[in-house]
Amino acid sequence: MMLQNNKFQRLNDAFEIGLYAICGLSAIYFIFQKVYAKSFQAILIISVLLLIRGLVKWKKSELFPALRFSILFFIMLTMLLANLFGLYGVIPYLDKAEHLLSGVILCFVGLLVLRKMIRTQGISAFPSPIAIWFALFFAVAMAGCWEIYEFATDFLFGLTSQNGLIDTMMDIICGTVGAAGTALYLGYKAKRHPLSVLYPNETRP
Repeated sequence: MMLQNNKFQRLNDAFEIGLYAICGLSAIYFIFQKVYAKSFQAILIISVLLLIRGLVKWKKSELFPALRFSILFFIMLTMLLANLFGLYGVIPYLDKAEHLLSGVILCFVGLLVLRKMIRTQGISAFPSPIAIWFALFFAVAMAGCWEIYEFATDFLFGLTSQNGLIDTMMDIICGTVGAAGTALYLGYKAKRHPLSVLYPNETRP
């Protein structure tokens, strides 16, 4: 299991380096084209990647491979393809795909929060099913909180983040589906390796 995680992390390293390279080249290209807003967006993506690395190092945590990959893919989808390269009008339902992936990420984040609490409290045994349910409910709650935030900003500042009740509910449903799929994956993983969900360093191949 540890060797598999290390291999996955090396793939993540290559993925992240690829994002740095694409964004760096894009920033230079848009500067020469005098499209400075696009160049700034490319630099912003690099800054976000560096910020995530800094936060992980500062908090002395480690993003497990699936969470790290989900975050990198989300950044590529939303910030690189959608915003920098303007593919919102090209890729159908890109907004819904973003909410679907956000459910995946939030479910993993919920699990990460629980892992950190278990390590901090020195808990030696914690039921995996409860951990998976916690991660699922955490993700669904955060999806709802995001829609509340969008509603509040639209109401207070006259923005148009939400396009009606159907759009809002579809966003929540997409986030919930992504979280539910991740929970099923975690359940399957826990069934094969009971310690892998909460105590990955104690698992055996």
